[in-house]
Amino acid sequence: MKKFLRLLGKFMGTVIDAVKQEANGCLPNGKKVQVVFVLGGPGSGKGTQCANIVEHFGFTHLSAGDLLRAEIKSGSQNGEMIQNMIKEGKIVPSEVTIKLLQQAMQENANDKFLIDGFPRNEENRAAFEKVTGIIPEFVLFFDCSEEEMERRILSRNQGREDDNIETIRKRFKVFVESSLPVIEYYESKEKVRKIDAGKPIGEVFEAVKAVFSSIDAKV
Repeated sequence: MKKFLRLLGKFMGTVIDAVKQEANGCLPNGKKVQVVFVLGGPGSGKGTQCANIVEHFGFTHLSAGDLLRAEIKSGSQNGEMIQNMIKEGKIVPSEVTIKLLQQAMQENANDKFLIDGFPRNEENRAAFEKVTGIIPEFVLFFDCSEEEMERRILSRNQGREDDNIETIRKRFKVFVESSLPVIEYYESKEKVRKIDAGKPIGEVFEAVKAVFSSIDAKV
């Protein structure tokens, strides 16, 4: 009897693992997707390289910040709630951002997505995996020195109010404290692809191409 129960337990464990594996990468509507998280400090060149990846490898680029801003602009009840939280200096709950990401992926005909600037912290990461059941294919980490990122931000002259040295350095601090633990977590899972983002744009993209070409070969 004990032997039977052990075998049954082992069998059920295998079934549960198989169900989890089958569910991984699927949206609520059953659509299977491939997700790559894109992380890097302010001024690391994420936006430029994401545009290149979209053009050359057919991914759809989703920015968590852009989705939140679009929801606010829509005037929806959800958008009003997000706007009020931001005005009060509160952090928008992870589940709100995740639902927006899910919705964007479901409504898009593509099945390959770059998620830019998310997860911002460990709580974001854990919530994303719990809510969606999706494990990223890998994390593309644009590694760049603070000195170089600072130089780039100050020279780009985009008219942003937060493009001053004091605010920039605060943003660097937040990135190091919040996002680096996410990168360390995925490094422990061997899912981080680190790119030297301090090099010229063309050289950086050559390194990016090598990463994505290896995916295409695997698929």
